[in-house]
Amino acid sequence: MIGKGIRNTVVIGFALLWLIPIYLLIVNSLVPVGDYSGAPSWIPTRFGFFDNLAIAWNQSGLGAGMLNSLLYSTASAAIAVLAAGLAGFAVVVMPTRRPTLWFWLIYLGTLLPLQIFLAPLFKAYVATSLYDTNLGMILIYSAICVPFAFFIVRNYLTTLPPEITEAAKLDGAGWWRLFFRIHFPLIRSSLFAAFIFQFTWVWNDLLFGITLTTSPDRRPVMAALAEINGGFSSLGPPVVLAAAIAVSLPTIVLFLACQRFFVSSLRAVG
Repeated sequence: MIGKGIRNTVVIGFALLWLIPIYLLIVNSLVPVGDYSGAPSWIPTRFGFFDNLAIAWNQSGLGAGMLNSLLYSTASAAIAVLAAGLAGFAVVVMPTRRPTLWFWLIYLGTLLPLQIFLAPLFKAYVATSLYDTNLGMILIYSAICVPFAFFIVRNYLTTLPPEITEAAKLDGAGWWRLFFRIHFPLIRSSLFAAFIFQFTWVWNDLLFGITLTTSPDRRPVMAALAEINGGFSSLGPPVVLAAAIAVSLPTIVLFLACQRFFVSSLRAVG
């Protein structure tokens, strides 16, 4: 009983440490800009969230950034998950030589720091006219998202009994039919879990957004939020905090809406 009490106390303490900054973020985003004294507010007094958000929206083009990030996150995550599914199928199900080597070659993309790609990517994008384009952003995000999605899908595929493949092959199914008609429905949960992970990562990315785009109608939402943060002193902290909450809502809503399915998918992968 004593051990359980200590464990519960530690868990509650860590939960409070995590919740206090979120509480302060929400409360101070509600403070009207004119009422902000410079010190953090602990108790909300007036509701100025939508006024603060309107200032951020008009000052930085936050709406265009959110539409761009929605495009990049959805398209890139979908492309990466499909590619990861095909790669996982080839490595696990098909008679591929040296499957472990192929696994590590693909998964290696998650082990390298992203900063090493910036200089060659910038030069290549300028040379090929992909710089500051929607297509260029979708391509790089799709490529970056493949390795981790592949890791999830490949691990899920290893849990499927090989008898499924053998039975389908005896019925005359080819590899394409085997993937799309047999395995694709079976690994759909892992594909969905990978999609949520990669959608969230692309949505929250700032590094490639500020490196490979300059135009307000091309940059993702985190680059727009960085511009607001750059005007921190002139716009006021409540404006920045209100914009940060608005930018975070899509990924929070996505996760909460799919929480049960997401958790069951990861349990199956594990």
